[in-house]
Order: sequence, then structure tokens, then C-alpha cells
Amino acid sequence: MERHSDFRASNIKLIDSCGRKINYLRLSVTDRCNMCCHYCAPREHGEQLEQNELLSFADLESLTRSAIAAGIQKVRITGGEPLVRPGVIEFLARIRKLPGLQRLVLTTNGMLLPFFAGQLAAAGVDSLNVSLDSLNPERFKEITGVAGLGRVLAGIDAALDAGIRVKLNMVPMRGINDDEILKLLNYACERGISLRFIEYMPVYRPVNWQNRIISGTEILERLSREFDLEEQARLPLDGPAKYYRLAGKQTTVGLISPVFEHICNACNRIRITSAGRMRSCLFSDQELDLRPFLGLGQEQELICAFQKVIFDKPESHHLHQQDQGYRSFAMSAVGG
Repeated sequence: MERHSDFRASNIKLIDSCGRKINYLRLSVTDRCNMCCHYCAPREHGEQLEQNELLSFADLESLTRSAIAAGIQKVRITGGEPLVRPGVIEFLARIRKLPGLQRLVLTTNGMLLPFFAGQLAAAGVDSLNVSLDSLNPERFKEITGVAGLGRVLAGIDAALDAGIRVKLNMVPMRGINDDEILKLLNYACERGISLRFIEYMPVYRPVNWQNRIISGTEILERLSREFDLEEQARLPLDGPAKYYRLAGKQTTVGLISPVFEHICNACNRIRITSAGRMRSCLFSDQELDLRPFLGLGQEQELICAFQKVIFDKPESHHLHQQDQGYRSFAMSAVGG
């Protein structure tokens, strides 16, 4: 699609130059995590923001209010691990009350859910995405750096008991955990919850990273040998995942395939880091510092900043570009 450079904030709203409607904000509240998963926050990419570099919850709330005023309808709170930041529950409760917000969701590794599940439900969180890459305790520790599988499983059950809708996220990696694809799916089916498979994204490109990637097509082929799958229509507030319903089951399966399938044409998301930097594409180095727009009487300027960044959203990511010129990063630093 032809891109246009002419931007007029007065008549754009949250439509980019490729005609995509942007209605989904991923808002990071911290870059810190109580795990160090090697595809997200590996130890060799362990630099963290200073405490005074993190936006206050008041500033994060101001940004969210302006984003909703500009046209955002769904907000996902991310990290790092959002539940490690003190005060996050009160922040979530305030965000949920903002007029115009249709859905408030949160991504977590589940370690703290046994303690926070009831509080998240009381704060009005609509659903949780819980990262779970293995049901084997030793393998779980190898992937995450933490011996915490029991706590995560207990946290998932606590969230379900509290009445919160739960989706699981699994990153299948060849030779590491891909033999558990069906095991994780059976676990999800037993609980009537959804499971999304996310292609391994080589954001920091370790040695032999190409060998780890399992395409969404291969995952789908493996599942099709065991289940009858029916593709589901994408709903307006869904992200770019493709969803399939399993015949005779309550469980749905999602596939996010950024490497082998360009999902960019269905992308409806923007991101704001915990330091207040906005990027319209996970894999783009282009960011806008929103901190200068924070303050009384600047909401219209902030809305225009949202619109401008969104209008310039890249048509597609450049994940396939060669190593030369590629700038690696920790996924936890930009909110996943």
C-alpha cells in the first residue's frame, strides 16, 4: 500500500498511513522482572532503568487517559513483570475507571498470581495472559532461570477461581520445549482456557538462533494431526493473532507468527515503555519521548503526538534484515 507523508492531526484520529486502525495500547509499567527468560530478558542484556527514569503512575495514567481520548479502546499492562512494581493494583483500578476504556488486560509470568489474583479481579482487570513455556519443573527453570513452576500453576488456578479470564502464552523452541506443544494444549483444554503459540522472535540473536524457530504453519500442522481446527474471525479488539477453535472443546488456539508470516497488515498496536517512550512497532528503533508532553494543559499536544507516531507506523517490521545494522534489545525493555 502506498504511504502518504501528509499528516493533518485534525482529521486523522488513530489511523496510520496504511489505513490500519490502531485501538490497542501496550503500556509497560516496569522493565524489571523476577524471571530472566532467555528469549525476553537474558542476563547478558540485563541493563535496567534507574528508578528515577521510570514514569510515575500518575504520569502513566495521564498518558493512558490521553491515549483513550485519542481513540485507544484496549490497554494491556506489561513489563518486565508488572506485578513486581509496588502500587500497580491501585493504578489498575484507576485505569479501569477511565471513560472510554473497553478492555483492561495484563500480561504476567504468573509467579505472583497466588497473592494478587483476587486483587486483580477486584481492580477490574478483564483478562490475563500468562507466560508458560513448560510443564516440566527442570525445563521451566532452564528457560526462566527460576524454580517457580508450582507457583505459576497455582497462580493460574487462583486467577480462574477469582473469575478472571486466562490465556496462556507459549513460545515453542525447537529442541528446547517443542515436545510439549500438545502437553500444554491438553493442560489448557482441561481448564477450558485458551493457549497462544508465539513464534520465537530473535530480538537479540544468540548463536544459532535460526535453529530455535518453529513456524506457525508447522505448529498448526502438528495440532491438526490431533484436533479438528476451525479458524475464528478476528474481533475488533483482538491483536494480530489468528485464532482456531478446537472441535468439541471450550479451548481456542492462537497463533502469532511474526517471523514466517508478516502479521503486520493486521497490527493494531502501539507501545509505551516504562520510561515514557512510544514506539509504533516492536522492531523499530524509532521512538518518541512523551515526557515533554506531560503536564497541565498539554493533553491536545499529547493526542497529536500519538496521532503523528501512529500515522508514521512502518508498513512492516524488519525482523528479517541481516545482522549488519540490526540493533538487538531485551524484550522486557520495551514491554514485549
